[in-house]
Amino acid sequence: MKNKMIARAMIAVMLAGSLPAMAQDRGYRDGYDSRAQERRDDRHEMRNDRREERRDYRDAQREARRDYRDDRREARREARGAGPRHDLYRGGRLPSHYHNRQYVVDNWRSHRLSAPPRGYHWVQVGGDYVLAAVATGIIASVLLGN
Repeated sequence: MKNKMIARAMIAVMLAGSLPAMAQDRGYRDGYDSRAQERRDDRHEMRNDRREERRDYRDAQREARRDYRDDRREARREARGAGPRHDLYRGGRLPSHYHNRQYVVDNWRSHRLSAPPRGYHWVQVGGDYVLAAVATGIIASVLLGN
């Protein structure tokens, strides 16, 4: 009987010693990992927000540069053309009412102009001269008279 009691006591001690080994560890490390992961997620979100803000800023700057460049081109183009409205340019089309004989310059030498090539004629538009194709009215050259 004493042997049985000793055997039972030994079994109880061994079982009691193995119980803590099977329990789940809820120590310092688990809480630390989750907090660190949350911080990483927060930093990642902040970084993405900053990237998006920078991207939006760059897009706005690029658009502003394009608008400014377009405005400058339009202003330059508006002030350069021939005619009373400064709207006649090389490669453009001469308005049909300038095809009348009263605008065509026949005595180009007295106006100190070069001889027009075959199929072209000089047209006086205000104080400016335009070399235009006879058939199509496409402007080949513009001489601005100050």
